[in-house]
Amino acid sequence: MAAPTPTSSLARLIASLGLPAAELERLGALHFRDAGHGFDPFGLSPDHVALGESVVLPLYERYFRVRSVGAHHIPRSGPAVIAANHSGNVPVDGMLIWTDVLRQTNPPRVVRPIADHFVPALPFIGTFFARGGMVGGSRGNAQTLLEAGELLLIFPEGTPGILKPFRERYQLRRFREGHAEMAIRHGAPIVPVGVVGGEEQLPALFLSRRLGKPFGVPAVPIPAVPLPLPVRYHLYYGEPIPVHERYRPEEADDPAVVRAVCAEVQAAVHALIQRGLRERPGVFS
Repeated sequence: MAAPTPTSSLARLIASLGLPAAELERLGALHFRDAGHGFDPFGLSPDHVALGESVVLPLYERYFRVRSVGAHHIPRSGPAVIAANHSGNVPVDGMLIWTDVLRQTNPPRVVRPIADHFVPALPFIGTFFARGGMVGGSRGNAQTLLEAGELLLIFPEGTPGILKPFRERYQLRRFREGHAEMAIRHGAPIVPVGVVGGEEQLPALFLSRRLGKPFGVPAVPIPAVPLPLPVRYHLYYGEPIPVHERYRPEEADDPAVVRAVCAEVQAAVHALIQRGLRERPGVFS
């Protein structure tokens, strides 16, 4: 095993201040492909995963009070794609799903969020996210991770999902098809996830595309409140769609098959969202 780097040692120290000893011990069983220098080929570090959990945990437990339903559907091993709706003007949903998967799986699994191209380029933030498992959204990255048996988190709506007007909350944008094609090609089940709560966290007065240009993002929301509201997040995991059992890898080249799987995933996510909206007592509970 490679000697710990100074940043890794610091991350471990900070994590030890925010996590119980039992959780740190549990994270010791984390599946990790060391590239020989304390990080995996994409920059993930177990000590930074622990640091990320310690940072997000107060938000997860006390501020957004995440309620997790159906987490037993997350595969305990092997490649899989988690496909969720994207919402809220700022991507808090990805951070909370990442934490939920880490805490709901034993031995713990790190879900690898697939981010739009501009996220890894963000100063400091991009590096911090990469240490926790995020990767840039290229076909090669997704292929490498699935072939290695990793768990991916994909928001098929992409950036349009988090830039919806408040009046259009929980109205899904058209799903991109890449997640379906990759899942078929690499024999990975798709776990649909409905996220309820994020749409109300930060209502935007309007979206400024001009402000987004310097940062390389499509638009920047101008919020009606200075900070995300303490809404309660509800995460609904659906039964995995077994594309690895239904289709041969070469069928990923058939546009009709890919479109059908994508439509099935979007319908499953929509149904989970509607269930969540029916079952929650209110936005803050």
